Amino acid sequence: MGLSLRSEQNCKTGTKIGPSDAKSSRLDPGGFDTLLVNKIKKRLPVLNQLTNPFRGTGLPGLSEMPISDPSDAMALIGRCPNYARTPLRNMSGLAADLGLAEVWVKDESGRMGLGSFKALGAAHAIARDAAASAEYDDLTLSLKDRVYVTASAGNHGLSVAAGASVFGARAVIFLAETVPDAFAARLRAKGAEVIRAGAHYEASMVAAAEMAKDMGWTLLSDSTWPGAMEPGTRVMEGYLIMAQEIVAQITAPPTHVLLQAGVGGLAAGVAAHLRAAWGDAPQIIVVEPNAAPALMESVRAGQLVTTQGPVSNMGRLDCKTPSLVALAGLARDADLFVTLSDAEAVAGIAHVAEHGLLTTPSGGAGLAALCAGLDLGPDARVLSILSEGPEDG
Repeated sequence: MGLSLRSEQNCKTGTKIGPSDAKSSRLDPGGFDTLLVNKIKKRLPVLNQLTNPFRGTGLPGLSEMPISDPSDAMALIGRCPNYARTPLRNMSGLAADLGLAEVWVKDESGRMGLGSFKALGAAHAIARDAAASAEYDDLTLSLKDRVYVTASAGNHGLSVAAGASVFGARAVIFLAETVPDAFAARLRAKGAEVIRAGAHYEASMVAAAEMAKDMGWTLLSDSTWPGAMEPGTRVMEGYLIMAQEIVAQITAPPTHVLLQAGVGGLAAGVAAHLRAAWGDAPQIIVVEPNAAPALMESVRAGQLVTTQGPVSNMGRLDCKTPSLVALAGLARDADLFVTLSDAEAVAGIAHVAEHGLLTTPSGGAGLAALCAGLDLGPDARVLSILSEGPEDG
C-alpha cells in the first residue's frame, strides 16, 4: 500500500461546506492547488505516514485495552426510545471519482438528534450510572443529585448534556476559547452550563478536572489517563453500538477502514470491534491533523507523548495528548497512521460535498485523506465514518 497523488480535479479548493461552493471552486494560484503542484514538482508525498511497528502486539506496558464486545451497550441502548441505526451509504459515485472499487460511509450526522457519533458515548456512560442506581424506581430521577463536568471540543459535551438531562442530572461543560460559539449555543440549548477556560482542549480539561475535585462532581472525560481509566473507557464502549451497526449493514468486510482521531476514542473503539468481527483482513488507517499527531508520535516513540502544534481547523480532532486506553488499542489494531493538513481537510470536504456528504473538516477527515492522495489501489473497498454534520446543521 502506497501513497500517490491523483489529478488535482479530485481535490478542489473551497472554504465553504456546501455543494454549490464546492462545485464553483477551481484552481487557486495562491491556495491549496499550488500546494499540490509544488509537492508534485518536489516529488513529496501528500500525507505524512507511519507504518505501525506494534501491530498485533501493542505497546509494551499498556495492558488496559478498549472494550470490544458491544453486548452491554446494545442492551442499554435498546431501552432508549430515541435509538435508531444511522445509515451506511454506498457512495458509488465518489468511489468512481476517486478510482476505487467501493466507498462506504457511515453517516453519523443524524445520530439521535445530536448530529454526531458522540451521542453514543457519554450518554451511554451516564445511562450506566442511572441503571446502576437503586435509589429511585423512576430512572428519570435516578441522578437528580449528580453533576457531570467535562471538557469538550463540542460534540462530547452535547452527549454529556443530553444524557444528564434524561436522568435528572446537571451538566457543566468547559470549552476552550477555540471552540466555535455555535457549539456553546447548542450546549446551552440542551440545558448545560458552559464555562470558557483555556486556549486549547488540554487547558480546558485541566480546568474541568480541578472543578470536579473542588466541587465533588463527576468528571466524565472522553479521554483516559492513569487514575482515570474507567469513565473514558465506558464512553468508548458506547461507540461500539456504531461499530456493530456497521458490521450488520455492510455487504462484505472492506479492504480498508479510515478512522479519524483526536484523543482516539472513536478510532480505538471501532477498531477493537472490527478486529473482533473481521480479524486481520482490513487495513485500519488512523487519520490525524498534522497539527496534532498525538497517536502517530506516541506510536513512533513507543510511549504516550504530548505533541505541540498550532490550532487546527479540525477542531474536534485537535488534541495534543492521546487517550491512554485508545493509544493501547490502536497500537495493537491499526496498520497505518497518516496526518492531514488544514488545507487538505477543507479541500476534501468540499469534494465529498459534491456527492451530498455535508460535514466539517473534523467529521470528514478520513474521506479527505482519500482526496489528498492516499492511494489504496483500484480494487480497494473503503469504509469511512462521517462523524458529524455541518456546524450550522
